[in-house]
Amino acid sequence: MIKKVLITVKTYPIPSTKYKETVCTAGITEDGQFIRLYPIDYRYKDYSQWYKKYQWVEVKLEKHNKDPRPESFRPIGEIKIIGKPLDTKAKWEERKKYVLSLNKMDMCKLELKKQKEISLALVKPKKVLCFFWEKDKDEWEPKQKLILNQLHLFNKNKPLEKIPYKFKYQFLCNYNECKGHCLSIIDWEIYELYRKMKEKYYNENVALEKVKNRFLDFMFLDGRDTYFFVGTVLKHGKWLIIGLFYPPK
Repeated sequence: MIKKVLITVKTYPIPSTKYKETVCTAGITEDGQFIRLYPIDYRYKDYSQWYKKYQWVEVKLEKHNKDPRPESFRPIGEIKIIGKPLDTKAKWEERKKYVLSLNKMDMCKLELKKQKEISLALVKPKKVLCFFWEKDKDEWEPKQKLILNQLHLFNKNKPLEKIPYKFKYQFLCNYNECKGHCLSIIDWEIYELYRKMKEKYYNENVALEKVKNRFLDFMFLDGRDTYFFVGTVLKHGKWLIIGLFYPPK
């Protein structure tokens, strides 16, 4: 089948023995349903297929036979990009038309469901309690490094940088009895911001503060109406924040 999809999420690439690098991409179909396109070796596709967030694409798909999550589909062949990304005029009116038409879920209720029932959702946090980071490994695992070294020999792409931090939100959802949630963020945007800030200031601590300035101060304390795109990891069903939607109020 062929689907037209509005891209809303791109996660940071992960080295893969089978697919070089994989980027989990999620979006909204024309009929207003969440969909996951996986796997996509984004950086190794022709530049003409480098889609951006909030850009429409057309892609041939088949149901992922090894992924029971209902939203997961495997792309076949080329990804056709349709037009420019939706703009942010009139307080993101065009983007809100599609994103805010989705059902909003409470994180407490999502955590009670199996991922074969639902594995992608839009969550409106009632209150963000904390944004923080934890130290992660400085380098990829040996198997991952081997893959990346082999890829680098035959491709012009920069080697995929390992970001040595995990970024997380602690928040309350809108469920009356919510006791709080702590979810990691795997959005490409947050890792790319850290990488660019470190490159600019030559200082990890400054880069981390710049990330906090954007993902807490700007997105939550500056008059933004911010939502989380959340999704599960196939292997163990754990929920993660895979992207953010932050139009002005």
